[in-house]
Amino acid sequence: MAEGGEREELLSPPPVSPAKRLCSWPSPRAHHPRGSPGVASGGVGGVGGSSLTPGARPHLQPESLLDCAAKTVAEKWAYERVEERFERIPEPVQRRIVYWSFPRNEREICMYSSFQYRGGPSAGAAGSAAGASPAEEGPPPLPGAAAPAGSAPGAAAAGASPGQGAAAGAAGEGLPFRRGIRLLDSGSVENVLQVGFHLSGTVTEPATTSEPAMTYKVAISFDRCKITSVTCGCGNKDIFYCAHVVALSLYRIRKPDQVKLRLPISETLFQMNRDQLQKFIQYLITAHHTEVLPTAQKLADEILSSNSEINQVNGAPDPTAGASIDDENCWHLDEEQVKEQVKLFLSQGGYYGSGKQLNSMFAKVREMLRMRDSNGARMLTLITEQFMADPRLTLWRQQGTSMTDKCRQLWDELGALWVCIILNPHCKLEEKSSWLQQLQKWSDLDVCPLEDGNYGHELPNITNALPQSTNHSPEHVPTACARVDALRSHGYPKEALRLTVAIINTLRLQQQRQLEIYKHQKKELLHRGTTTITNLEGWVGHPLDPIGCLFLTLTEACRLNDDSYLEVSDMNESRPVYQHVPVAAGCPNSSESYLSLALEVALMGMGQQRVMPEGLYAQDKVCRNEEQLLSQLQELQLDDELVQTLQKQCILLLEGGPFSGLGEVIHRESVPMHTFAKYLFSALLPHDPDLSYKLALRAMRLPVLENSTSAGDTSHPHHMVSVVPSRYPRWFTLGHLESQQCELASTMLTAAKGDTVRLRTILEAIQKHIHSSSLIFKLAQDAFKIATPTDSSTDSTLLNVALELGLQVMRMTLSTLNWRRREMVRWLVTCATEVGVRALVSILQSWYTLFTPTEATSIVAATAVSHTTLLRLSLDYPQREELASCARTLALQCAMKDPQSCALSALTLCEKDHIAFEAAYQIAIDAAAGGMTHSQLFTIARYMELRGYPLRAFKLASLAMSHLNLAYNQDTHPAINDVLWACALSHSLGKNELAALIPLVVKSVHCATVLSDILRRCTVTAPGLAGIPGRRSSGKLMSTDKAPLRQLLDATINAYINTTHSRLTHISPRHYGEFIEFLSKARETFLLPQDGHLQFAQFIDNLKQIYKGKKKLMLLVRERFG
Repeated sequence: MAEGGEREELLSPPPVSPAKRLCSWPSPRAHHPRGSPGVASGGVGGVGGSSLTPGARPHLQPESLLDCAAKTVAEKWAYERVEERFERIPEPVQRRIVYWSFPRNEREICMYSSFQYRGGPSAGAAGSAAGASPAEEGPPPLPGAAAPAGSAPGAAAAGASPGQGAAAGAAGEGLPFRRGIRLLDSGSVENVLQVGFHLSGTVTEPATTSEPAMTYKVAISFDRCKITSVTCGCGNKDIFYCAHVVALSLYRIRKPDQVKLRLPISETLFQMNRDQLQKFIQYLITAHHTEVLPTAQKLADEILSSNSEINQVNGAPDPTAGASIDDENCWHLDEEQVKEQVKLFLSQGGYYGSGKQLNSMFAKVREMLRMRDSNGARMLTLITEQFMADPRLTLWRQQGTSMTDKCRQLWDELGALWVCIILNPHCKLEEKSSWLQQLQKWSDLDVCPLEDGNYGHELPNITNALPQSTNHSPEHVPTACARVDALRSHGYPKEALRLTVAIINTLRLQQQRQLEIYKHQKKELLHRGTTTITNLEGWVGHPLDPIGCLFLTLTEACRLNDDSYLEVSDMNESRPVYQHVPVAAGCPNSSESYLSLALEVALMGMGQQRVMPEGLYAQDKVCRNEEQLLSQLQELQLDDELVQTLQKQCILLLEGGPFSGLGEVIHRESVPMHTFAKYLFSALLPHDPDLSYKLALRAMRLPVLENSTSAGDTSHPHHMVSVVPSRYPRWFTLGHLESQQCELASTMLTAAKGDTVRLRTILEAIQKHIHSSSLIFKLAQDAFKIATPTDSSTDSTLLNVALELGLQVMRMTLSTLNWRRREMVRWLVTCATEVGVRALVSILQSWYTLFTPTEATSIVAATAVSHTTLLRLSLDYPQREELASCARTLALQCAMKDPQSCALSALTLCEKDHIAFEAAYQIAIDAAAGGMTHSQLFTIARYMELRGYPLRAFKLASLAMSHLNLAYNQDTHPAINDVLWACALSHSLGKNELAALIPLVVKSVHCATVLSDILRRCTVTAPGLAGIPGRRSSGKLMSTDKAPLRQLLDATINAYINTTHSRLTHISPRHYGEFIEFLSKARETFLLPQDGHLQFAQFIDNLKQIYKGKKKLMLLVRERFG
């Protein structure tokens, strides 16, 4: 049995603390008859088993006046104030106050026992009742849920019988709150006793396969419906309560009639006489003598000493007597654990899920604010202190580097939460002043990071996001939206809605004024074709997220499926369901719904023309914020009312001029609307196709890559940056923006399939506005896939668009390097083949504007006349001939332009036409004397031999040999095989051809082993065995003593001599064996002439004389050769 935690409590008396205030002996004002009924044996129910017991009263019976008063007092007043206020408090009244002082709302227990708690829109909201407790809000109780009389209906609903209320299904089974419910339902909570403002009991963890059953002692102190301290024997080290504390708390909330209730222990002791007190103390010491005896003796000594400190204080501490008047009334929060957890998560740098954990802590702060729990600001202060103490801040500052994106996002959320706290409508002026001072103190630290982004002016810290003036001009829109967020975050949803509607009405008026301004300037702006920046401060990507705040506030008022308040963020969340909720009466358009307003304000915000902010993070934030808003918009099911709102706002955006990102004239550095327009296009298409295409085509532009900055535009000096070869370096997200532009175009192409007019318009927009060849190629591929589905017929309209886009890609990449160029060329030929023979003929005839000569011959023409293509097109003979003729013409043109690369391909393509083939051969011969390499010539020569033209092959091989130079040590050169092949060819043709080639070989090849190999091959068989018509072979082997082999023999011997001296110059002992083998091969060549042995002997003697210093080597030479 684990009973940890109690021993430590009993060993030494804790110091007097607010939780254990001093209780003086009562004066005669409190005459409690000793042994009154219920004092020692009564249950929670109260006075002598009266009908006040909650569990015994019918559900619909109204509360007694005593209970109504006790509930209010228990929630609002410290018990010490009650004692001071009244001379005598009847015992039944004391009992009811003590009874009602325990928390009544399971939502709050859940909030302090789980990170994953996510409150619904109205969680903790007090409605319009001023000063109403969150405990008195909530849905009606679920069937079968036990709740104390008069307690919050939501309290029972929160943790009803298994599977009800507290959580849906098996979600979050491992969370302390859910585990606590399971322990409670399994009957693991026992020995529950409430003494005054102190609740105790035991909770047993059932045995598992690896662990025995464990029983833990749990103690809870509470005051004014808040748990102020917890102790559990399990030794839980976490920010929030363990499952055992949860189980005991829920037991007290759900089963109050089963809890033994006693008044504070000081009241009970007062009723004892001296004998009873002595007996009580002695029995207590006896029961725990091993633990408390030293402490008891110490206390006795101090009491008996008249000068002791304990005798200088009136009264004695009572841990069960409730809080003092001066005590802060707040829920128990382990500050040290908060600090440790934040420090740990920050040290992990966003890895191992730490970023997610920190976001969960931020969510917990928001939840506390919504429940109007003072720990929200307290917890945020602790988190901020740890953020400021993050050692990486100093490191980044020293290195001059910016913080990571993950860390920057966490700081953004931290700043947003502080804005919420500062704008709390019920925050007292002195409290707000203290928060601002603290924020300024943090801001003054060197390590405090700056805002990354330009929103009209640099924001050095989060305090500058709030206006400092107190004039009555229209409020800064993001700040007004921050007030909405503050109202919503602090549990004032109705007020937040009212302010949201007021902001939207203001934005509507502003939109109307902007339209009027534009009407007067339209002609001039259209003539100029440019405009100044109308909105220096963009709302999408703003640190205060104004549009997201308004949208969330409005949609939360319309959600249907938000009954469960225990949700697990890791689970797959179902799509929210919304309903139209009419805007509150008194508004100008009371027929509107909050849902249509949500859609309208989102469209207004994202359609705002705004300049791209500076810095990678700020630009990335704009993209992320836009995508987040669009994902929320996609959750809306568009009905007739929302479609009307969508159409109306889209028309206004198109007519908005320089104030709209979709207006006719926009600034060069205006944030592109591609992602936004893609959503609008898809949403509008089923309802208003003309409007959807007009809007999407308008959004296709990307002015930063199209227009040049006007010399007269000085409205934003730092934007005067020219477009350098690296395009526009300040736009760090340009690649992402271009890909979104491509996505918009692809969406339109898909939708316009089969509509020739729309496809032509879209094609023109793509050719005008998209500047990346890779993206146009992607569009071409997408169009091709959609036009050629595997399960249905081909769509020729879209296929022609794909071909047009492919041709544009070819033209764009013809003179630039692109690693995908070969893939692009092959794809284009495939696309043209799919279109038909006319398309193939067209690209063959205009090849010079689309392809390089090599691409045109080796890929385009070769594929066009391949057997596979001919079968695919099912061509008749005239069509085949036309295609082949075009391919031959192309081949000859390419060979003339680039003979080095195209001569062989041209010969191949012209094989079946004698005249064309001769022309191609002549081009190759003419180019041989120029820039063709020996490798290219040998390749063409081998081809000619293969085609049955050995004499032409010999001619080309001779030309190739004249281009070759093989050094003495290049015995592994790739051209060796070509040399051997050329010699074999000449030998097979006859003695004359061999005699013509050998001088070229001797001149070009200086490698002894290669020459000896040629010499050996020439002496094995007789020359002239190729069977050339008109020639006869003599059948005699050639002698090395006569021409032409004598010249080759002499060259070989000289090469061996020269190579030997070269190798000996830098030879090392490990190469001695290899050198001896080389000399052995040399001897074979030396011995071919009659006097060869004499020459070799003379050669060896010379080596011995010249290299006599290499004694070991010469010894090896002597051993082998004498």
